Amino acid sequence: MNRRMFIASIPALWSASSLVEGKTISSLFQDMDDAMLCKTKFDVAVSMKLREKPIGDVVAAIGRTFLGTPYLANALEVPGEEHLVVNMRGLDCVSFYENALTLARCVKLGKVTFDDYKAQLQIIRYRDGVIDGYPSRLHYTSDYFYDNDRRGTWKNITKDLGGVVFENTVGYMSTHPESYRQLKEDAKLIPVISEQEKAINGRTRYYIPKDKVKEIEGRLQNGDILGTTTNFPGLDTSHTGVVIREDGVTKFMHAPLSGKKVLISEKPLNEYLAGNKGQTGIMVVRPLEPTA
Repeated sequence: MNRRMFIASIPALWSASSLVEGKTISSLFQDMDDAMLCKTKFDVAVSMKLREKPIGDVVAAIGRTFLGTPYLANALEVPGEEHLVVNMRGLDCVSFYENALTLARCVKLGKVTFDDYKAQLQIIRYRDGVIDGYPSRLHYTSDYFYDNDRRGTWKNITKDLGGVVFENTVGYMSTHPESYRQLKEDAKLIPVISEQEKAINGRTRYYIPKDKVKEIEGRLQNGDILGTTTNFPGLDTSHTGVVIREDGVTKFMHAPLSGKKVLISEKPLNEYLAGNKGQTGIMVVRPLEPTA
């Protein structure tokens, strides 16, 4: 199948079970480099007229094109000075939702070149959208959610959904620098990270306990982005992903280490959370229609 025929066949593949299982589209995408992969995903979005849909539906639709993509641990941790890492061929939980959101924002803006994609990716991944060394990357999920909420990328709706105050404080990075190559190699960065952690801990954050998630599942929408909270000392979340609605059921599309690829949870979101002892609940942000 050539590329043009492949793109034309996407709408039919979308409803096929093989796509849901991640065995069709992603396997063809894997043979492309990132620039070509980006272009092909944009071409798919144009062919399906995704720009006409709400941003959340676009995030969910583009997220589906990553189903079956191999899991890559620490996808953003590469040697050298801090720079924009692009890798659509291997994803961890953060880079999965980043890519789905970034591509969706580009589609909605009508900016569909590889350079447009990289510009949007930098905007959401870095504090104020500026790369200024390792600490400028948004490492903690609650900080990532806060910074992009402040800049209008999305709205944190956790409190609105009935969330309660999240008590766990962050501090793992500064107290375990040996776990992070950049902090191990440059100790001068540790105090900077520590100050960022203090700022995060000074904010009132909210989460929805997992035993309350079933009550609010019907209010979640396609493309909502979740951080699954944890009670592990020093961390706020242990995982991230995207809400996807299938036949009225709220499920979780994510890149789990356990599954070794991007997939959709077999069970509803609340049952998925119930089966994970280390996850205490969720933080929820809802992507907003981009203006720039």
